[in-house]
Amino acid sequence: MKRLLIIGAGGHGRSVAEAVLAGGEFVVAGFLDDAYPELGRVWELPVLGKMVDFARWRCEADFTIVALGNNALRQSMTDELLGVGFSLVTVVHPRAIVSPTAKIGAGTVIMAGAIVGTEARLGDGVIVNCAAVVDHHCHISDFGHLGVNAVMVGGATLGVGAWMQAGSVLGHGIEIEAGRVLLPGEVVQS
Repeated sequence: MKRLLIIGAGGHGRSVAEAVLAGGEFVVAGFLDDAYPELGRVWELPVLGKMVDFARWRCEADFTIVALGNNALRQSMTDELLGVGFSLVTVVHPRAIVSPTAKIGAGTVIMAGAIVGTEARLGDGVIVNCAAVVDHHCHISDFGHLGVNAVMVGGATLGVGAWMQAGSVLGHGIEIEAGRVLLPGEVVQS
């Protein structure tokens, strides 16, 4: 079975680990997290070291995923991992619904209850959290992040590193610029 190293053992990292375990495609080799050595295990899984130690663990895992909610940190860590030869996986919880015509980038995570619609395009390192909706023909640029219950309506675009916090809504065809943060419950319409 393919071995996966998860970068980050916090709440998002643990949620990603559950999605990985539920999918059954990978075995979790362990986590890297800056709470090491105080945090030595998550459930029965080892925390192997700090995040900066990633190159040391290259031979212990076939693939990696960066499970950090901070968009900028997720992007920089992804770049560093790719630089030493790690391959990124895409994690889709088995209880997510993803259209077969959607395009999903490397290092992206789609959590339980999320819906990704027809011909949606998700870049690299994207997070689509629990119960978030990415409607038909939407585009999420690299390292974009949809919080719990965030909704993108048909044809909407989320810029690089932008974050839709929980319950925010992006109306039909609306484009949000790179790095913007929509507050919880914020609605952006035309």
